Amino acid sequence: MKVCIYGAGAIGGWLGVKLARAGCAVSVVARGATLQALQAHGLRLQEGSETGSCRVQASAAPADLGVQDLVIVAVKAPAMADVAKNIRPLLGPDTVVLTAMNGVPWWFFHGFGGKLAGTRLQAVDPDGAIGEAIPARHIIGCVVHASCALREPGFVQHHFGNKLIVGEPSGGTTQRVQDLVALFANAGFETMLSEQIQKDAWYKLWGNMTVNPVSAMTGATTDLILNDDLVRGFISAVMLEAREIGARVGIPIAQQPEDRHQVTRKLGAFKTSMLQDVEAGKPVEIDALVTVVKEMGEMTGVATPFTDALLGLARLHARVHGLY
Repeated sequence: MKVCIYGAGAIGGWLGVKLARAGCAVSVVARGATLQALQAHGLRLQEGSETGSCRVQASAAPADLGVQDLVIVAVKAPAMADVAKNIRPLLGPDTVVLTAMNGVPWWFFHGFGGKLAGTRLQAVDPDGAIGEAIPARHIIGCVVHASCALREPGFVQHHFGNKLIVGEPSGGTTQRVQDLVALFANAGFETMLSEQIQKDAWYKLWGNMTVNPVSAMTGATTDLILNDDLVRGFISAVMLEAREIGARVGIPIAQQPEDRHQVTRKLGAFKTSMLQDVEAGKPVEIDALVTVVKEMGEMTGVATPFTDALLGLARLHARVHGLY
């Protein structure tokens, strides 16, 4: 099976190594230092005390890699416009494009959302270029529950978590999504098939749309954020707004914010992906995590004063640091 990783960062690199070990012909679209590292050392992964590597075909030009069976898009949301401009040579009539990304994806309302079905989200695809470049028929969604970090370009360290949730945007069980579940399970991932992948994406967002930007602004690890009563109360208020929005589009969450905080606490003191991006001087994905929630609030008639405050502060912080 020909698999291309578009975005060989922490999550993309982790997925790529394990799929290569499972017998897939893995290629990678990469640039700069990452491309040089992949050409010199292959894709490397440290899990626990074990470090391994695999040779991959790597190029900055997708045309060099050709049509794929599966393209895994594992970039941060700000990079999607560039992906859209360049992905076409990888796509054949039956190519599956799996999005392994944080936040609300551009295809969120494809075949889903009742009266909002088909709505384009301005926050994540402002001019429609992403949806045009990657037709919805190619998409399968993926929600990743794992923590990985880059030790250096092309060298991933896996911290914890091994869970992938995959599903068709329009719901249901197709042969191709069953085949993907089998592929990932064979590669050693704990894999679940979702009957409504938007619900799983929204539940993950419900936890990280607050902790991520707060950590980015303060430099605090998750334990410090949740141990501050005032901060925890503020992010709980944001979560209640998001929960109401989800309920109005058909993806209700039964839990209270404190229930979700307890899940996060069990992960210990860790740096969120957005804090890692700030420290690395990389653009932060505020729009896919927070701006889009404000937009969906406007669509559904839910007032979002706490979300608005979080967005304003996070956006200002990122702009001052040249990251937005």
